[in-house]
Amino acid sequence: MARTTPSPRSPVYWRIARQLLGDLRDGTIPPGERLPGERQLAEHFEVSRTTVRQALQVLRRDGLLTTDRRGTHAVLSGPPLERPASLAFPVGARTGGEQRAVDRATVTWETPPPEHAQALRLAPRRATLMHRYESSAADGRGRRRAVTSFSAVALAEVEELGRYRDRAGGTASAQLHRAYDWMRAAGLTLRHRDAITPLPCAGAVRVTRLVHDQYDRPLEITDLVVDAQRDALVYEFTMPAPH
Repeated sequence: MARTTPSPRSPVYWRIARQLLGDLRDGTIPPGERLPGERQLAEHFEVSRTTVRQALQVLRRDGLLTTDRRGTHAVLSGPPLERPASLAFPVGARTGGEQRAVDRATVTWETPPPEHAQALRLAPRRATLMHRYESSAADGRGRRRAVTSFSAVALAEVEELGRYRDRAGGTASAQLHRAYDWMRAAGLTLRHRDAITPLPCAGAVRVTRLVHDQYDRPLEITDLVVDAQRDALVYEFTMPAPH
């Protein structure tokens, strides 16, 4: 569209509008998906909220975005998104009939392991929300232990997660099995990378999952140790936000 094609001397908000338009056209922001808030966009593009607001107005004027009380959504024409199957949290959590097993999940507010802090771009010794999950079959076999750390971005943008800070005493049960659904409902497109490697002890593997959003911001990292035996495997895929 002519109005979304800036000239070399166009103001900064035209550049932001053009970048957002590219995200709309290449599917990074699919039709119907809710955009992050003005503050998050301003931080991502390193501009002021006023500049972001002007860029959004350009796209809104051209009919590419619509805003209601639920936020700003992409309306660029394109095929509708299919709702993907829900992704279990944490990685390795038992679902369906497996839930007859003995499960325990708690949250704490503490300093994460150094490798978690680095992956989440947290300052050294900065505390965050951590989730611990343990599970075993009714007969005690097949033990799974998962430790998750959430980033500052996830806690700021996902309201349901942020609420757990005041309940992170490490004693009460905290089943966050809908964590990924909450992230998607907040307008985040989830890209996760799972690395599966055998441990020196026989019959156990470690699974490390790192989740980013559509702007390559880390959201959470989980380390799972499970009684199993497989060759190392790394794979990636994208779970789009709902339309």
